[in-house]
Amino acid sequence: MKINTALILCAGFGKRLNPITLKIPKPLIKINEITLLENSINFLEKLEIKNIKINTFYLHKKISDFLLNYKSNAKIEILNDGDEILDTGGGIMNLINKSNEKNFIVLNPDTLWGDNYLDITINMINYYFENKIKNLLMIVNKEKSFDQRMKGDFSLSNELLLRNKENNFIYTGLQIINKSLFENKKVMPFSITKIWDNAIKNKMLYGFESKEAFIHLTDLEIYNKLAKNN
Repeated sequence: MKINTALILCAGFGKRLNPITLKIPKPLIKINEITLLENSINFLEKLEIKNIKINTFYLHKKISDFLLNYKSNAKIEILNDGDEILDTGGGIMNLINKSNEKNFIVLNPDTLWGDNYLDITINMINYYFENKIKNLLMIVNKEKSFDQRMKGDFSLSNELLLRNKENNFIYTGLQIINKSLFENKKVMPFSITKIWDNAIKNKMLYGFESKEAFIHLTDLEIYNKLAKNN
């Protein structure tokens, strides 16, 4: 089995990258002469994703203008959060409600997704279907983070994610999610952590460990370091 639709989350304000993001939405910041958004689209194309849905809110017109004449092998659709930003959970739900698919890759463009992530993502998709999982997060040991200030989000035990004092693993910004997790919920602002916390409680949140170096555009300090290394 395969996944046909991916969601890229592009609605955020990117406040930790001010003053850059006062005029440029974070997904359109360039690293290595390519925008974060284009880098994410290229990555998904190599995974042979057919449909890409992008949510927007802050400086949404600039993202729409960027994609207006953008040529892609995938069908790209932009959906605005509406009158208020829906946060990660509400944003995802708004996107999946516009699709007949049941399983989705959700991607945060803040991470630099390169070819080195292709094999692990394919293996992750296979693992998701083989084990009939509803929510699978790609995680990485915080020792592999370019930004060593980042704190861990989870601990990993027998492929299950939990939260405790250790929390040695960081969420990379890539997850596979099943539509059923959003049943009986309304499209409104809420964080995806609510879905995760409920899954942890029911021992249903799984982690798939990446061994790749993790580069995430956290803030202006990391941007300057990455720009200096270019």
